[in-house]
Amino acid sequence: MQTGFRNALSTGVQMALLAVVLAATVIASTAMGYIQVPLSDVPRILAARLLGRPELTAGMRQIFPAVVFDVRLPRILSAAIVGGGLAVSGAAFQGILLNPLADPYTLGVSAGAAFGASLAIVLNIHLLGLHSVPLFAFSGAVLTLLLVVFLASDAEGLSSNNLILAGIIVAAILSAGISFLKYVADEQVAVIIFWLMGSFGSKTWSDVGLTALWVAAGYGILVFYARDLNLLSLGSRAASSLGVNMRRTPLLLLVTASLIAAVCVSISGIIGFVGLLVPHMMRNLTGPDNRRLMPACLLAGAILLLWADTVIRALLPHEIPIGVLTALIGGPFFCLIFRRQQSGRRGF
Repeated sequence: MQTGFRNALSTGVQMALLAVVLAATVIASTAMGYIQVPLSDVPRILAARLLGRPELTAGMRQIFPAVVFDVRLPRILSAAIVGGGLAVSGAAFQGILLNPLADPYTLGVSAGAAFGASLAIVLNIHLLGLHSVPLFAFSGAVLTLLLVVFLASDAEGLSSNNLILAGIIVAAILSAGISFLKYVADEQVAVIIFWLMGSFGSKTWSDVGLTALWVAAGYGILVFYARDLNLLSLGSRAASSLGVNMRRTPLLLLVTASLIAAVCVSISGIIGFVGLLVPHMMRNLTGPDNRRLMPACLLAGAILLLWADTVIRALLPHEIPIGVLTALIGGPFFCLIFRRQQSGRRGF
């Protein structure tokens, strides 16, 4: 009982520290940019808007509240929510598929989103204004997931090997389709390429609300089934004997994680390595228990992607797509982790 209390206390302290770091990161990021906002003014601006007390902003430049609340904060919160969603989705994929290399894009979800977005751009579809491309990206991701599940299903249900293989096959086909769309896109090819590399530019409060709603709903389901996700790591027979419905539960978790990734990709474009790296890093902090891992991934993923977006938005002389930065940092870092794991296994 004392051990359980210590674990709960330790987990609470870890989550509190991550939450404090995330809050401090949001405030610091809001103050940074082309127009420098004094750090002490940011909490005053937020309190004035949230509490309806405009007198709190008395004495500061009139442009500061508009810059903070209408321009920067929607982008900052979008980056944080997408980072947390991708990290949680990656942790779920690694637990379901029992594969340390699994991430939100293993099943071709990102390729489906990219194909849908590219199709909307090439056909110049503006049915819903700025939301047309995200809607097509989300639809492409969902349809891809359904196709992968259909191809991987057999009389015994779903297996991780079949899912990964089906995901690779479908992703390869969709990648060829994206290449064809870029070939026929003519002057719009630059728009497709920029979307495929990921960006949080021009995000609005509607993007924040929509993404937060989907990610929160998916996160709630994953946390509710965190114990079952732990049992899945013991193998199908052991998990089934301990009460896990091996036909329904893995499929439900798989669909939930994929939908979280689909929503995130439809808002931000393709951003790699967040869902792959963050779960690995957080397991060193919390251990493999998904009841502690999921909250840690949510907060750490938000911190990581928010700092990456802040770097390209406020520190670099010219803004680059955020997917480029995450790939440049995440690729070598993951190679290092993978090499250390391999050397440890061989005792080299």
